[in-house]
Amino acid sequence: MTSSSTLESAAAPEVAAAPRVPSPRRRRPRIHTSPPWWFALPAFLMFAAIVAVPTFTGLGVAFTDWSGLGEIEHIVWFQNFIDVFSDKQALGSIRNTLLLTVVIVIVQNVIGLLLALGVHSRVKSRFALRTIFFAPMVVSAVMISFVWKYIYNPRPDAGINGVLGALGLDWLQQDWLGDPEMALWSIAIIVIWQAAGYSMVIFLAGLTGIPEELYEAAMVDGATPMQRFRHITIPQLAPAMTINVLLSLTGALTLFTQVLTTTGGGPGYATETLSTIIYKEAFIYGNFGYSAAIAVLLTIGVSIVAFTQLRIMRRREVD
Repeated sequence: MTSSSTLESAAAPEVAAAPRVPSPRRRRPRIHTSPPWWFALPAFLMFAAIVAVPTFTGLGVAFTDWSGLGEIEHIVWFQNFIDVFSDKQALGSIRNTLLLTVVIVIVQNVIGLLLALGVHSRVKSRFALRTIFFAPMVVSAVMISFVWKYIYNPRPDAGINGVLGALGLDWLQQDWLGDPEMALWSIAIIVIWQAAGYSMVIFLAGLTGIPEELYEAAMVDGATPMQRFRHITIPQLAPAMTINVLLSLTGALTLFTQVLTTTGGGPGYATETLSTIIYKEAFIYGNFGYSAAIAVLLTIGVSIVAFTQLRIMRRREVD
């Protein structure tokens, strides 16, 4: 009895150590499915109702003399487009739009970059400063414009004129929105003040993504702060610069709210932009066809400038 149990216990490990034959795995047949196309139908209908239909309707109206009421009576083909280039008011608005665009794009991005470099440092109040600088961007442009309209009050004892008078700088007091030579730049200050914080946030995101090792290696090589800024910071910020220039460029070319709220295009036509001309020709003078022609030209111009700027600046970006 004892010998047989001993033999069984000696044979047991051999049975347990026998290799297990793996059972063949069942492979589930792959089912190639694609989401139903009607999942995107609400988005397509929304896009068609809000963007596509009004765009193509406006393109068709640009070739007519429609007044906005009743049926379209005459098709004038390209006459509205020809009239744009012989209209002094329209040409003046093109000049104002281009001047505002150049100033806003340059100054807004320079200030945004300086603010980003400032709040990217190790100062304790950097988070509070970021909030303060970005705060104007979340406020309505109409409200911002009314606040600045009060600041630009022409009275010598009100707004910025009052501050200048208290500082003994009476000779700097201006009729900021009533002087044809000053009004356009006063509007540019409003736009830059409101949007510089937005540019700061984009530059700040770019600064956060720059590896510290690059700066450490440059410091080991003896690079000065200015050399590090020129050869590391600026090239690494190229993608953020591209986005900022694109946004500020398209925003300035289509500037409308700040102009209409503060000056209404005046004094005279000193601050008219293409967007305000489009609005006035359509809803005040009843020239919907002419207004649509200016809108088509503005759309084509903004698209060409934005596409060209994007192509040029993307080539300068570093990987």
